[in-house]
Amino acid sequence: MIEKKKMTAYDFLVFIVLLLVLGIGLLSIYSATQLHLLPRGRTPLYLKQLYWIFLGSIALVVFASIDYHDIARWAYPLYGITVFFLVMVLIGGQVIQGAKRWISLGLFSFQPSELTKIALLLVSAKYLSDFHPKGNLNLKQLFIPGILMLIPLLLILKQPDLGTALAISSLFFSMIFVLGLKSKLLIYASLLLAMLFPFMWQFFWNHLKGYQRERVLTFFDPTGDPMGRGYHIIQSKIAVGSGGFFGKGFLGGTQSQLKFLPEGHTDFIFSVYSEEWGFVGILFLFLLFFFLVLWGVDVAVKAKDVLGTLIASGVVGLISFYFLLNVAMTLGMMPVVGVPLPLISYGGTSIVVTMALLGLLVNVKLRRFMLFY
Repeated sequence: MIEKKKMTAYDFLVFIVLLLVLGIGLLSIYSATQLHLLPRGRTPLYLKQLYWIFLGSIALVVFASIDYHDIARWAYPLYGITVFFLVMVLIGGQVIQGAKRWISLGLFSFQPSELTKIALLLVSAKYLSDFHPKGNLNLKQLFIPGILMLIPLLLILKQPDLGTALAISSLFFSMIFVLGLKSKLLIYASLLLAMLFPFMWQFFWNHLKGYQRERVLTFFDPTGDPMGRGYHIIQSKIAVGSGGFFGKGFLGGTQSQLKFLPEGHTDFIFSVYSEEWGFVGILFLFLLFFFLVLWGVDVAVKAKDVLGTLIASGVVGLISFYFLLNVAMTLGMMPVVGVPLPLISYGGTSIVVTMALLGLLVNVKLRRFMLFY
């Protein structure tokens, strides 16, 4: 017999927070794009986002309903399919703004690197839980999980998509952090990284695309080319700063409404939101995400088994990383690497995948009350 505790008021509050975050995203996308002149018959982006949220809600329910142990059994086939799609992107993917990241299916395009988040999360959690050591991880135990992470990582870097590559790395290392490393391995790894850093940096720099090098240089000196490579970040910081304490109000932001701020509905949507709602709005948004993250940490800590803990910690690590990196990027504290603000930036595959990951968190939370599997 299986006994399952009903969801608490705290969990329903999580769904209210999720709706608030999605609502902020819709308003910000509308604000950033409402003056765009669309060809006849084209759907406005905020309505497209609403459609993707609907699909994401279905994904959330599906991933919350099926026992995560059953989902994890498909981890290796899903991982193989995802790697296949990443290879197909490099062979015949759709090129947009100099990057080959999408596969066109006629009516819509999707980004396989987004699916990698789910696939890598499940396959890493499955492997590490199946071969979970009694103590901390050693180098031998990290070898196969490291290879599983490295294959999609290199394929995504080849597209190139540095932001997503960093994101899936954060997902993987969140799990490793939870399991822990042997102290000797940690010391040796730190010393090795310190010694190899100059060579790794040279290798990394030589393999960057031209526009990626410009983004790194812009991070150190955005005023060096204010009308060229530094334009995005300068306008972003102006937008955030001009919001003041209470903001300029909905549709009142000059940087976004007068089109000084490029990519206002995607990478720099935080700047659009900040200009309109000011410091108070920023604080409110941070509190919403902080609440979601705390809930995710609580799910990870109280999970029924190692598999549940790893899945929950991976999701929390990924969402936290995306949020902090996007905010830091728009404030000029990190180079512009093109990562969305989770649940807020416009993007179909990103919204659906993020909500599916949140569904896995709900899944782990519900199954911890089961007496038997």
